Amino acid sequence: MNKKFLILFLLLVFCVTPIFVFAQEQGDDARGGGAAGGGGPTIASMAESIAKQVIIVGTWIVVIMWVVTGILFLTAQGDPGKLNAAKTSLFTAIGGTILIILANGAIGFVKNSFGL
Repeated sequence: MNKKFLILFLLLVFCVTPIFVFAQEQGDDARGGGAAGGGGPTIASMAESIAKQVIIVGTWIVVIMWVVTGILFLTAQGDPGKLNAAKTSLFTAIGGTILIILANGAIGFVKNSFGL
């Protein structure tokens, strides 16, 4: 079990690490003399960014869960105990997929409701 967890964890780390690299932005090198008023990120934009990152990570987890479910079904070979574990994994993957879809819809709903 520990070996499976380690492999799954390392796979998740290697899949998620590029997300943080793509999150970096290049500055426009503006230097002083501009109008006052900030221009930094707002709370709404930060919350949206965090929610999008959570959805991306959740999507990777769901994809990995679907792959694991498929492997469990393939290796069950008619064993009732293994089939029950595979069915449980299937329902978990379906629930995760529905949760990700609803979360993505909720973000769009909140943005449209508040005009963000």
